[in-house]
Amino acid sequence: MARDATTLEIDGPDGVRAVRVSSPDRVVWPEAGITKLELAEYFVAVGEAFVAANGDRPVSLERFRDGIGGESFFSKNPPKGAPGWMRDVMVTYPSGRSHPQLVIDEPAGAVWAAQMNTIVFHPWASRAGAPDLPDQLRVDLDPQPGTGFADAVPAAFALRELLAEVGLTGFVKTSGNRGIHVFAPIEPAHEFLDVRHAVIALGRELERRMPDRITTAWWKEERGERIFVDFNQANRDRTMAGAYSPRALPTAAVSCPLEWDELEGADPAAHTVRSVPERLAERGDPWAHMHDAPGRIDTLLDWWQRDLDDGLGELPFPPDFPKMPGEPPRVQPSRKNLANWE
Repeated sequence: MARDATTLEIDGPDGVRAVRVSSPDRVVWPEAGITKLELAEYFVAVGEAFVAANGDRPVSLERFRDGIGGESFFSKNPPKGAPGWMRDVMVTYPSGRSHPQLVIDEPAGAVWAAQMNTIVFHPWASRAGAPDLPDQLRVDLDPQPGTGFADAVPAAFALRELLAEVGLTGFVKTSGNRGIHVFAPIEPAHEFLDVRHAVIALGRELERRMPDRITTAWWKEERGERIFVDFNQANRDRTMAGAYSPRALPTAAVSCPLEWDELEGADPAAHTVRSVPERLAERGDPWAHMHDAPGRIDTLLDWWQRDLDDGLGELPFPPDFPKMPGEPPRVQPSRKNLANWE
């Protein structure tokens, strides 16, 4: 007989939290047979590393009422019924509107979010104390049709070397799917638009060095069988699945931090809700010291200005953004009217 609820007791900064988990036997990942309770227990097991990576940041919750096979929706405002010990922070969206977003400060917060049917956690690149100033430069290496994870590996290593050239240290993780995420800690000294421009400059330089493998083309028809540097993930209110966040995929894969010497030959599907706790206990957290020595993006902004001076302008923004200064027309190249292109 299915249980109606169970309670997990989780150590926190102010003592033990008792978090109720309703319908604990409900299956979230049918193919793997992973239940809601297993998901909650996963966050207990990886809680310290999860909070180190995603805590103290505005976070959006991707929630699934009926497991990964059902419809999903995003909670940006804190869900009703959030415990009093959880906090939120006001953030400003691209539209100019401001709303509170949840902040996770302890493992019990992630467990409570799992109770609310959250599977994927999307943390901002900025801290709750300065939400307009990212302290991470994030690069999403996105394999296009005809390419896969293995094709993104050489791009990630080249990106690591390029980051080192400009005084930044890259940290790598699987996306949980086919892509690779590379993060670099930065001083929170620039607004999102500046960090976006730094990512574009970085992507363009990587593209120059690997033109057959890398593209910064926003329009899919121009990308070919290359790895796309998704610069728009650096925008305000654009987020990637956080480190140690599960993904809504049949294998229950996790976006898993790796050591650089693990990347070659890595299998992203091997890092799952069931396997990552043991891996973390045995190997430790590769991202534990990410923010010990943040760098600056000044050189990348110099590259951005150099490219502007050479005639390379702004790139398109996501379709839900307001029209931005210097942005080219939002029409795919095969449909543009040359007479109106200026």
